[in-house]
Amino acid sequence: MNSRFVTIMSAILLLSGSHTVLAQSKADKKMAKQLQVDITYLASDELEGRRTGTEGEKKAADYIEKRYAENKIPAYKNQYRYPFHFVYGKEISSETHIRIGANQISKFDDVFPLPFSASKHVTSDVLPDVMEQGNIWMIPTYTDQDNADDPHFGVEKFLYEKAREAAKQGASGIVFFGNFTGKWEPEFNRHSEHESLPIPVIYVNNKAYNTYIKHKDDKSALHLDLDININKSERVGNNIAAYIDNGAKYTAIIGAHYDHLGYGEDGNSLFANAVKEHQIHHGADDNASGTAALLEVAKWVKTKKLKHYNYLFVNFSGEELGLYGSKAFVRDQAIDSAHVSYMINMDMLGRLNDSTHSLQVGGVGTSPVWAEVPALSEDNFKLTFDSSGIGPSDHTSFYNANIPVLFFFTGTHKDYHKPSDKADLINYKGEVEVINYVHRVIKQLDDEDQKLPFTLTKQKLGGNPAYKVTLGIMPDYTFQEGGVKVDGVSDNRPAIKAGVKQGDIIVQLGDIKINGMQSYMEALGKFAPGDKTHVIINRNGKTMDLPIELTQK
Repeated sequence: MNSRFVTIMSAILLLSGSHTVLAQSKADKKMAKQLQVDITYLASDELEGRRTGTEGEKKAADYIEKRYAENKIPAYKNQYRYPFHFVYGKEISSETHIRIGANQISKFDDVFPLPFSASKHVTSDVLPDVMEQGNIWMIPTYTDQDNADDPHFGVEKFLYEKAREAAKQGASGIVFFGNFTGKWEPEFNRHSEHESLPIPVIYVNNKAYNTYIKHKDDKSALHLDLDININKSERVGNNIAAYIDNGAKYTAIIGAHYDHLGYGEDGNSLFANAVKEHQIHHGADDNASGTAALLEVAKWVKTKKLKHYNYLFVNFSGEELGLYGSKAFVRDQAIDSAHVSYMINMDMLGRLNDSTHSLQVGGVGTSPVWAEVPALSEDNFKLTFDSSGIGPSDHTSFYNANIPVLFFFTGTHKDYHKPSDKADLINYKGEVEVINYVHRVIKQLDDEDQKLPFTLTKQKLGGNPAYKVTLGIMPDYTFQEGGVKVDGVSDNRPAIKAGVKQGDIIVQLGDIKINGMQSYMEALGKFAPGDKTHVIINRNGKTMDLPIELTQK
């Protein structure tokens, strides 16, 4: 080969490379422009924070469907929208009636049932300082106010334990009253993990106490009538799913959640006066950025005509409330790991730091194939890896279905879960770089055309210092039908060794019946590492009694 030919070919290749870079630059600019359009709308005031089950969420769903249709990405199973119902905590029923003396309470602001109250009707005449079996007890809380100096003090737990003990001693109902104020003032916590007690329990704050109780003649009986009804609070969210059917043996799932916090009504805002000031939480980075990225990825997969997998694109709702949407999708669509190769989740891709170029990639321990992922980074990212398949986003639901997962995330920031997370703060150029990285990962996997092997990872165990042992399960915190439902099991832990599986409902540990998370944690507190006992589970309507040896948490 002569030198003149080499020189000519080198020049051609150089020009070709320059043209490719220029074309890519134009494509990147076009992508950045579309990302800005999508994120600006999704994070606009019109959508009011995209809270699950609201009109704002539905408008966001309409927009996402329209964008899939514009890009000619077909609907999954002939429909884009997949509604899901879920129980979201508790609420005070309109059938609740409380009477103190001659006063019928009409608003439950200063007088209200506590979330662990029984739904039950009791009535009795109460004399001061007399706590007779079968009567409603009036219990002052101020006598224990010194407990509030304890940084670990929890007012709800404090009241729950007092009420439970009173029920054991024969009280038919409880009226708590006293001078808890400020941060210690009890409230109706719709997400209380405390299980229902067998008796009605209400709280009367200082203002109501002075109005309805304090001025009464100390020698006369006070008539109390508590007709309490606590309901499950049900809501409906909407997942959106699009699908490219290549007739392939395996499917790749790529997802992102599109819901956010609304006005912060669900208590998940980090803005101090969220509900009081009624400010929209725009959620531009969390997760309009991932939503817009998913639309771009779907369009890219179709344009590049990737054929070796079927591609399922899912926009989840209910993520901010506890992965409700992704759990429902896995369950309702019977997502089967035998037919799914992997799942990629994109959550908060909009704040790539231009100085550090830091990008977090989670789930890398869920398949040995993910060891190749770092080599696909061509943008000099400072990559941070997390091996666990369990994380604070929707990939967890797929990992728990034994599917390898990857999670892309540019990190939290001062605007996280605050109204200030707006579209003008997104690093659109940086998000394009992240999306291009995701493209390379998807392309590499499509070229290899394989079902990725799945690996269980070590579960991060947080926790309550009151117990020292673990079963090694991930509870389903959305389950409220009695017992603790197993959402996932950790490898080489007591539960999996005993034969406990995902979907099982734990109803007893040793001699202790499990009605929910509260009794489950209390049961764990009764054991030490190395103790051998048994666990009773319900599996598909059948009861099973399994021997189990508990290990160090």
